[in-house]
Amino acid sequence: MDPHKERIKSGCHKILDGINSMSLVNLDDQQVHSLVMMREIARGVVNDRDRKVSKNDVIAALRFSIEKMVSASRDIIQLLSRMSYESLDDQQMHLVLRMKELAHGIVDKQPRVAATGPDLLVDQVGCVDEGMRDTPMSVSRKMCNRDSLINGAQSMTNEEDILDVEHVLRFENGIHEVQESLLPSCFQQYLLWPPDDCITLEWVQGMLFALEQATQRMLPSKFCHVMPTILVDKLIDAACSILCKEPNCVEIDCQGKYSRVVVVGDIHGQFHDLLYLFKHEGVPSEKQFYVFNGNYVDKGAWGIEVFLVLLAWKVLMPHRVYLLRGNHETRYCTARHGFKKEVWTKYGDQGLFRSLNAAPSRKPKRKKTQRIDLGSLTELSEVERACVDSPCEGPNILLSDILWSKPSTRDGLRDNAGRKLGLWWGPDCTEAFLKQHNLKLIIRSHEGPDARAIRDGFGDMLSGYSMDHEGESGKLYTLFSAPDYPQFGNRRYYNEGAYAILESPDFASPSFHSFKSAERPMVDPYVDFDGIEMDLSQLDSSRMASTSAFSDPRMFYPSGIRPGFDFGELGIYNAPSWGVELPDGSGGTQMMQVPRAPVVEGLPLPPNILEPHKSAYEYLFELVASLKHMIVARENENRTHVSALKSRARKRKGKDKC
Repeated sequence: MDPHKERIKSGCHKILDGINSMSLVNLDDQQVHSLVMMREIARGVVNDRDRKVSKNDVIAALRFSIEKMVSASRDIIQLLSRMSYESLDDQQMHLVLRMKELAHGIVDKQPRVAATGPDLLVDQVGCVDEGMRDTPMSVSRKMCNRDSLINGAQSMTNEEDILDVEHVLRFENGIHEVQESLLPSCFQQYLLWPPDDCITLEWVQGMLFALEQATQRMLPSKFCHVMPTILVDKLIDAACSILCKEPNCVEIDCQGKYSRVVVVGDIHGQFHDLLYLFKHEGVPSEKQFYVFNGNYVDKGAWGIEVFLVLLAWKVLMPHRVYLLRGNHETRYCTARHGFKKEVWTKYGDQGLFRSLNAAPSRKPKRKKTQRIDLGSLTELSEVERACVDSPCEGPNILLSDILWSKPSTRDGLRDNAGRKLGLWWGPDCTEAFLKQHNLKLIIRSHEGPDARAIRDGFGDMLSGYSMDHEGESGKLYTLFSAPDYPQFGNRRYYNEGAYAILESPDFASPSFHSFKSAERPMVDPYVDFDGIEMDLSQLDSSRMASTSAFSDPRMFYPSGIRPGFDFGELGIYNAPSWGVELPDGSGGTQMMQVPRAPVVEGLPLPPNILEPHKSAYEYLFELVASLKHMIVARENENRTHVSALKSRARKRKGKDKC
């Protein structure tokens, strides 16, 4: 055979096999016509048929597929109507009812193309064809390939016709390009729990692929079609049965040759960056351990995907994957930073929460203590870690300290007066803790570039990690694994994420690896900044920013000062706010709202200034005047205070002389 024609024929074989394995679900008329036309042309080349494919041939092929599918769907309905459901569990019942629903839909609507048919492994696949001939319950991924569908008598032996086919289908890479162009609209697949309740590596890898495809090709509201609630419940139960048996302080035995530990910081729902990490460094294995430092959800769009994937790995390899808890694994944070709304969007009334409007109660204030002593691992091991929220008092307050505390450049251990939760600890505390427990290293998370933007004396986290304390006994690092953070909002830091690798035999000397953000789809945010109503004590570090760092001033308007414009229209994406951070008198800071000034110089503005510039000028004049007024007022208060102290000192001095 002519080598050129042989190459064309080989390419057509690949295209025919690929199209036969594809689905026509959700394709529009033009896509269906093009796909079937390519299939028939490829089949003609493969079978050395001397006739062209016409539009009527495509119509005939589609009509035949539809008729076969409708007939098979009727068989499915009859079979299901005779079945007994007594021995089926919830998952099987769900699938049977779904199968019946799809079959009725096909018979009742008579679709223009053969769309779907369910079985116990895949929910929606390609056209029903010869696979239905053996059993009504099976589904074939193959499209009709009966020779009798090709009609007409026009020749295909003309060299120009063959070259045209090659040009259209691009045989060298052919089927891959066809599949990539059509998969976004035809991907739809259910994941099912293994029938023997035993998760395998293949099952987890299939889950990763299915979730990645779903993020690219499905609306969030359709996510429950990929991960049904039945599967989620079973996965959570399986993971809980493992996690509840683990101690608060886990020890990892990784002394084997070539063993290593990968430590991952905050992920915040950035699922595609987690996938990048697995692809780049490898998945958990007998020689590779993973430790995740918490903050898996909130602020990003794929917290559920991150959470479920990590649970799956934990179930599969419980002694190679360790999941620590972060402050965002609390009801308080998930209600305010997007995860609750994400669950509601993806699962609706099947979700894990009662109502979007039922926000958790306001944080109670932590009771002041006269003295705070450094805790121990023994005390930590006795904490009840299953609390839904971080306690502000009582014996479990150590849980709040672990989830919310931050390092400081100042020695000592003290309350975080601005936060109301957690502590500040200094380099001396790190040194004492490491020495007391014979440790060489602490790798923590909890702070990203937004939190570090308002803290002097620490790394900016733009490379994903920072060494915060260094002493005689060891070092303290902060690790953040969410690059290009945050996903939503006007202020983005374009930071790199990072992970740490600890390798045998020197686990005390980690290597840090920075990485850029993976490509991710565009989705709507789950955090409604406009609708958030909270007092300043409820804000977390990402929102407790200075005037220059806060990206959305709308949360800090005094009454009557809210502007009727968007700073983004003026190209300003880091607009000044009415919230400033000031010392609290005990070594920490607290967020204060700038009080409105009684008099504003420069207003009213000349009438020739147009909107939105006029409103912007008015807003800035108001803010500058209020800042000046606040500074003058605080200076007067300080003078009065100093004067009163001097007066009392003089009186005491006079009494002493007497």
